[in-house]
Amino acid sequence: MTRQIVLDTETTGLEPSQGHRIIEIGCVELVNRRLTGRHYHQYINPEREVDEGAIEVHGITNEFLADKPLFHTIAEEFMAFIKGAELVIHNAPFDIGFINHELQLLDRGYGAVADHCSVIDTLVMARQKHPGQKNNLDALCKRYEVDNSQRDLHGALLDAEILADVYLLMTGGQTALSLGGQQSDGQQQGVTGIRRLGPERERLPVIRAAAGELAAHRDKLAALEQASGGNCLWLQSDAVG
Repeated sequence: MTRQIVLDTETTGLEPSQGHRIIEIGCVELVNRRLTGRHYHQYINPEREVDEGAIEVHGITNEFLADKPLFHTIAEEFMAFIKGAELVIHNAPFDIGFINHELQLLDRGYGAVADHCSVIDTLVMARQKHPGQKNNLDALCKRYEVDNSQRDLHGALLDAEILADVYLLMTGGQTALSLGGQQSDGQQQGVTGIRRLGPERERLPVIRAAAGELAAHRDKLAALEQASGGNCLWLQSDAVG
């Protein structure tokens, strides 16, 4: 069984080294490349002000966060949810850097995320598949036809759900041919299995080339043979046969 957690965070700013903190965590679970319906979602009081620039991105205000739990009260539940999974994150160094910072502030011996999980960075993956193109989440949604119409502002859980769809499509969509008539992952949902034709089916007619068509074919091969300096592979295969 392969368990993956698609994860996203929202923060008070851009740099944990400047004292910025996590204010939202959103996770969705995949098992064997299928969404299970299990998720983890939590808003967090960062014990500091949220930068105005960050509020413009995600819309999460200081007033909204005032009564939310502190990270140390949700850390055990969060770490239990992701433990042993492969994390799927877009621009992973950003989110992992913030989570590691929060774990260090706890000083409970959790260590770093890498001590508990492996990580796939979908931004690195997208840049390899689509070099020289925009590879932010909105651009990937457009490229893979994933509906992100509700994404007026960034939100950790919504972004994790969208990224899960993008990741499955970017890595192949359908993972196995369904022989039981069940639909498969991705966009190839019309594929429902193998249908074999019975022996009583009508035989397909065999239409042979006419003499004029054969002559035109020979003339074309002769021209290719001359243009290639005697290296027409079709004529060589005919000679071997």
